[in-house]
This record gives sequence, C-alpha cells and structure tokens, in this order.
Amino acid sequence: MDVDRNMKVPINQLRLMLPVVLVAVLAIFPIIGTPRVWLLYLFLFFVYLTMANMWNLLAGYSGLTFLGPAALIGLAGYTLVIVTWNDLPFYLGIIGGGIVAAAFAALIAVPTFRMRGIYFAIGTLVVPEALRYVFYLWKPVGGEMQGGGAGYMIKGIGELSLTEFYWLALAIGIVSIFLMRIILRSKLGLGLAAIRDSDRAAASSGVDVFRLKLYAFVIAAFVTGAAGAIFYIYQGYIAPASAFNIRWLMTCLLATVIGGIRTEEGPIVGTIIVVFLHFLLARYGALSLLIQGVILVVIMLLIPEGIVGFVRKTRAYRSLAALAAGR
Repeated sequence: MDVDRNMKVPINQLRLMLPVVLVAVLAIFPIIGTPRVWLLYLFLFFVYLTMANMWNLLAGYSGLTFLGPAALIGLAGYTLVIVTWNDLPFYLGIIGGGIVAAAFAALIAVPTFRMRGIYFAIGTLVVPEALRYVFYLWKPVGGEMQGGGAGYMIKGIGELSLTEFYWLALAIGIVSIFLMRIILRSKLGLGLAAIRDSDRAAASSGVDVFRLKLYAFVIAAFVTGAAGAIFYIYQGYIAPASAFNIRWLMTCLLATVIGGIRTEEGPIVGTIIVVFLHFLLARYGALSLLIQGVILVVIMLLIPEGIVGFVRKTRAYRSLAALAAGR
C-alpha cells in the first residue's frame, strides 16, 4: 500500500508538470528561430481552438446550438477598430471586444432563449447577417473613405511583430483550455450537463435553467470575442463581408464535430485538421466553404461522435472484449 501511494505522488506531479513544460516550450518557439510559417500555423491553431472550445461549451455541454459566432467575432473586431482609432492601446481593444461580445450575448439571450432546438439555431444564424448590413451602412469612426463596405485598417499595431501576435494567441488558447476544465468540473458544469440532457427535468429539480445558460453564453461570448480581436490585430484589416462571414461558423463546426463534440480533447484534434484544411483549400477561394461543408457532412455520417469519440468507443469495445475473453 505504501509503495502504491509513493508511486501515485510522482505520477500526479508529472501530470501537473507536463502542461507547464508544454506551455513553456510553445512560448519559446519564436525565440529559438522557429520558421515564420510555423508560427502562423500555430497562431491560427490557438485562435481557432479558442473559438471551437467555446462553441463546444455551448453546443456540446449546454445544449445551445449557437450558429452566430460570426456576430461575436465581428463585433469584437469593430470594437478593436473604435478603440485603436481613438488612439487607445490595442490591448484595451481585446478586452473591450470581449466585453462588447459578452454584452451582446446577454442582450440577445432574452429573446433567443425562448426558442428551442432548431428554432434557436435558426434564430442565431440570422444575427450575423443582420449585423453585416448594419456595418455596411454605419461608419463608427473615420471619414468618407473609411468604414461601411470599405472596411477599416487597425491602427496602432505597426510595431507589433509576429512573435507578439503568436504570444497573444497562445495566451487566449491556454485560457480557453483551462477555462473549459474549470467549468466542466464546477457546479456550473454539472448544471449545464443536466440542462443538456433535459432542461425541463433540470428545471423541475431546482436548476435555474435560464441563469446557467446565460452564464455559459456570456463566458463563451467574451472569450470568443477576445480571440476574434486578436485575429484582427494580426490581420490588420476588417470589413463587414469577412467579419460577419459564415466561415467562422464553419471553423467552429468543423473543429468540434471532426474532433468530437462533447469532449475536451475533440476541439484540439479537430482544430489541427481545420488549420491544415485552411491552407490546403486556400487556392479554391469561395469553393473552400463548399468543400468544407462536404467534409463536415461525411464526418457526421461516418463517425458522428468525432475522432476522439470514435477512439474512445473503440477502446471501450476492446476492453469489454478482453474482459469477456478473460472470463
């Protein structure tokens, strides 16, 4: 017994140390001369992973099939524009983008939470389209030649390097991973699991369904908005057509569904594939969305539980077969 206890301590310490070592290695990549193209791959990986994690929190763990992440990302991007065009530091634009996205999520929660299932999904799908037309007409800052369909350049970021963009993305990616772990192991996570299975049964058991959904929605919106602002800091330019584009939804859907919805590891695996597809399909332009849609349908038909879910199921089958053979 003492030997088992002594062995458990180093194993637990190793589990705690591995993430720290991994983060430290990822953080020094720009310093040790990692090629710029790999830093760009990792930058997009961390940004997309953050968005996929938050979409997984909503659709996978909260039962909220939210089809409007582009609304949060676009609003955060335009908040960044307003902040930087008023000669304020860009990091205030990241924080402000998250706050505006969270406030918008809280605002639309009241009408959309009254809808269920497919009606909620459709209701949130039209929100980015409505915002796209608003920002085609509204020019929050600038003069005749800026804003509207012409879009905006992000000011105050000329001195930033790819290394700093990379570190920002790495930070938000790590935050999203640990935030998911904390939420899923908290009372909020237990309540969301009950709501996902049956919100009526959860309500009859004393769970405040609206409040817990609102908490998850606002948290996911804030982190998604911050990730969107970081993306536009790197891109340096924003326009309504790209900011409120359905490709953001496709990114979240593909990363979560391919990797495995309702799993913590799923978005990580799925995002690796999404980044690969992003560069592979870039040459096809508008057709890339169609190709991604076909890939999504195929994955949902062949392995609806995703790669991680399929691996887990295969392992479970093998364990049961081995147990049966042992008997």
